[in-house]
Amino acid sequence: MALHWEVDSSTPKRQGAPLRKVVEQLRDARWRCSGSSSIKENVKHVLKTHDVGNKYSDLTLPRASVLVPLFIKNEELHVLLTVRSMKLHSSRGEVCFPGGKQDMKDRNDIDTALREAQEEIGLPPDQVEVVCKLVPIINKDGILVTPVVAFIEETFQPQPNADEVSDVFVLPLYHFLKSEEHSSTPYDMSMLIHFFTFKDRHLHKSFTIWGLTAQVCIIVAYVALGQKPLFKVDFDIDDPFASMDKYLMAKYATSKL
Repeated sequence: MALHWEVDSSTPKRQGAPLRKVVEQLRDARWRCSGSSSIKENVKHVLKTHDVGNKYSDLTLPRASVLVPLFIKNEELHVLLTVRSMKLHSSRGEVCFPGGKQDMKDRNDIDTALREAQEEIGLPPDQVEVVCKLVPIINKDGILVTPVVAFIEETFQPQPNADEVSDVFVLPLYHFLKSEEHSSTPYDMSMLIHFFTFKDRHLHKSFTIWGLTAQVCIIVAYVALGQKPLFKVDFDIDDPFASMDKYLMAKYATSKL
């Protein structure tokens, strides 16, 4: 599915603006033949309107960051994911983004994401174009995880650290909006855990993407592609980031009791 659009200059500029207008602009825009660079610029423009900046810097929880590496291939938006090594002590064999816990030498969340990506898959920080930080998520271990969305080059060749990563694969971001290969189950506070299956024809393997990774992929796909998921979601479709913020602050308050 090749995507070609131009975004109207009236796209909301404020962080956390309701997405209904953004989605309508993308959906109603005249589709035109344009190159990968135009697609990339339009996606960056939309994503940047939801950059949280330092809004959550005062939350007193252990911190971690993940890098959400996007790239354009055949004029279609893709995302790179990794599989955690079986040598690790936790979440072995699970699909995730490059990322990890904040180190004392990291200046901020972006530094953490870039450092971890270099350590895990050999991605040089100077080959990463950071676009935005999204609303963080408190994971099952009580760690505040910040998604850092960025663009990398299609030509990047991962060099996975075998102690941390067993596989690296890429897939179209649109996969996270389709109802095929998707299922979900309810959990805490009326939320849903989403599961996606992806069969990689190049690696001849099947991967299951779920939990926090799947949630971030759904949100980024919806915002970047301007199309609604074809399945039930647990966030306000017009403004998912308001839903994420509400859930984050409720869970944070509970963690401090």
